[in-house]
Amino acid sequence: MRTRYRITEANYPYFITTTTVAWIPIFTRKPCIEVLINSLNFSRLNKGLKILAYVIMDNHIHMVVFGDKLSDIIKEFKSYTAREIIRLAGEEDKSWLVNQLQFHKHDNKTDSRHQVWQEGFHPKQIYSEEVLRQKVEYLHFNPVRAGLVEKAEDWLYSSARNYAGMPGVLEIDFLEG
Repeated sequence: MRTRYRITEANYPYFITTTTVAWIPIFTRKPCIEVLINSLNFSRLNKGLKILAYVIMDNHIHMVVFGDKLSDIIKEFKSYTAREIIRLAGEEDKSWLVNQLQFHKHDNKTDSRHQVWQEGFHPKQIYSEEVLRQKVEYLHFNPVRAGLVEKAEDWLYSSARNYAGMPGVLEIDFLEG
């Protein structure tokens, strides 16, 4: 099923969420998380992706991003990371993961034996400073609400660290003001 969410304005940031198929907790180990980080870094440096905020959880990623060809960038990000995660799972003999990604693959996905990501990424246009701050706060506090950390900046895989003046695992494009 195609998403009803669309990117209509390239000059506005978007709050996006992309989730693993069947909410499988793929991002519990550093090698799989590094696939995401490396791909996002590549997209930032080479494809014009601007990352204002992000959080990587065990089965999804939230971001506030913008860029000229945002839909294409996210599509390429998901495609590349899916291939790399499947390759990594095979190399590390994670047959349970490979089997789950094969079992939960949607029938309409005829070009692959596996599926890592749910279809779409639900872009929501951010049209005001207030909504922007709400979305950033929401995603930064995701690990706190999940009971994983007490303070948002304690979560290693979040731009909350960058905004707190701490080293982050991913460079971001800071909000002004």
